[in-house]
Amino acid sequence: MPIGLVLADDHPIVLDGLERLFALEPDIRVLARCTTGEETLQAVRKHRPDVLILDIRMPGMDGLKVLRQMKRAERPTRVVLLTAALDEDEVMEAITLGVNGVVLKEMAPQLLVQCVRKVHAGEQWLEKQSVSRALEKLLRREAGARQFAKLLTPREIEIVRMAARGMRNKEIAGKLSISEGTVKIHLHNIYEKLRVDGRVALTVFAQEKGLL
Repeated sequence: MPIGLVLADDHPIVLDGLERLFALEPDIRVLARCTTGEETLQAVRKHRPDVLILDIRMPGMDGLKVLRQMKRAERPTRVVLLTAALDEDEVMEAITLGVNGVVLKEMAPQLLVQCVRKVHAGEQWLEKQSVSRALEKLLRREAGARQFAKLLTPREIEIVRMAARGMRNKEIAGKLSISEGTVKIHLHNIYEKLRVDGRVALTVFAQEKGLL
């Protein structure tokens, strides 16, 4: 049985190149090609491919949104992300969502073919530099979250994240359906517990601990 493949990229020229590449492989068969996230989900539902090659940057529903939908629907299709560039947060979320391979578009085409075979066989193929940075950040964030969990309540951690992202007290209050006065009390308690002297110091602290 050939490996069933769905290709998803918003550039037709890329899809043409991928289709020609896999046409040379007798053990791989392209079942569908898609240019949007919505088309991709429909193709995965219809064809139940072994492997989906997914571009992370697509209009409307991007690759990460497709991954989230597939995870919710518990689709067994294994996923290889093919992209021009990835930042650490995207890699981190993709790995959390269960992506099995990450290949940069600048890499040799034959490596993508190898990646598809490895992923189909149950292995992982992750572009080392991006992934190592992402995993380092993930570990730092988890360690920081554990430290915060010992010091702060879940509500206080939520407020730290919002304040450190630049949200004002009024915005935080609206988001959490509490009064501005309650937000101020929470922030005062947070400052005391973390021994910081204000919002700027809190933001620096949260960044250092990987909470953002």
